[in-house]
Amino acid sequence: MKFIVTGLGIRRARAALATFGVILLAACTSAAQASPYVMFRDPQCGCCGEWAKHVRTGLDHEVMVREDRPMAEVKAEAGVPDGLVSCHTMEVDGYVIEGHVPAREIARLLEERPDGVTGLAVAGMPLGSPGMEVGGRVQPYQVIAFGPAGERVFASYP
Repeated sequence: MKFIVTGLGIRRARAALATFGVILLAACTSAAQASPYVMFRDPQCGCCGEWAKHVRTGLDHEVMVREDRPMAEVKAEAGVPDGLVSCHTMEVDGYVIEGHVPAREIARLLEERPDGVTGLAVAGMPLGSPGMEVGGRVQPYQVIAFGPAGERVFASYP
């Protein structure tokens, strides 16, 4: 079978192809936005909810909260290094976010997608980190990138 396309037909075909591409891109973007970030937490922890609000606002994305699994099991499966453990663990687009990581650093991780990085962590629960705001008190802390390439400082606060 042979098709003959005139000049007008080529323009229409290109326009249709461009329209299809835009629709496909929009569908992919909507699907990515539709999948929630999943945060695992201990039901007894109060700061986790505050951090989830920070992420929802800072990344303009839904955060699904789960309290149905033992946290030690979640962290072990996610590969969180023992020295970087905190109170909650979130799965974000193939990455692990451990503890009170600022939304700005999560956005940077998702944009840069550095090689050898499995996730980001803020060890412990430093005062002044997102979700740990207490009367203006602030402790310095670091956001650590971790993964097969090892551990390195991703950002320092304040």
